[in-house]
Amino acid sequence: MADPLDPRMFDPVCPSSAMPIQIGDKWTAMVVLCLEGGRRRFTELRAPLRGITPKVLTQTLRAMERDGLITRTAYDENPPRVEYELTALGRSLLALIAAARAWSKDHLPALLEAREAHDDSPRARRPLR
Repeated sequence: MADPLDPRMFDPVCPSSAMPIQIGDKWTAMVVLCLEGGRRRFTELRAPLRGITPKVLTQTLRAMERDGLITRTAYDENPPRVEYELTALGRSLLALIAAARAWSKDHLPALLEAREAHDDSPRARRPLR
């Protein structure tokens, strides 16, 4: 097991720094799930992703295309039509997302309880240094 204090642990060339799904990035995994059933248009992605702005969805889709997780197909029609679809690489994330969802289902009550206990503690009200 690697030493957690090893300065090379967070080396900029470490493969973990290139991960497509960062902790806290809720949209990439959700887009992967939305595309699990096949190709979708931008507006078809926005409907189930309540709360995402067009700008954030565009940024997410561009990042996913750059990482090779999705393909973007633009059709020469009037009005223009663009569809997004998972690549084999993007589809390989489905197992990882399923594992994270299973973990969340099993541990969500404990996580929420820990958050509530922390937020109710005097320590949580202290200013950050």
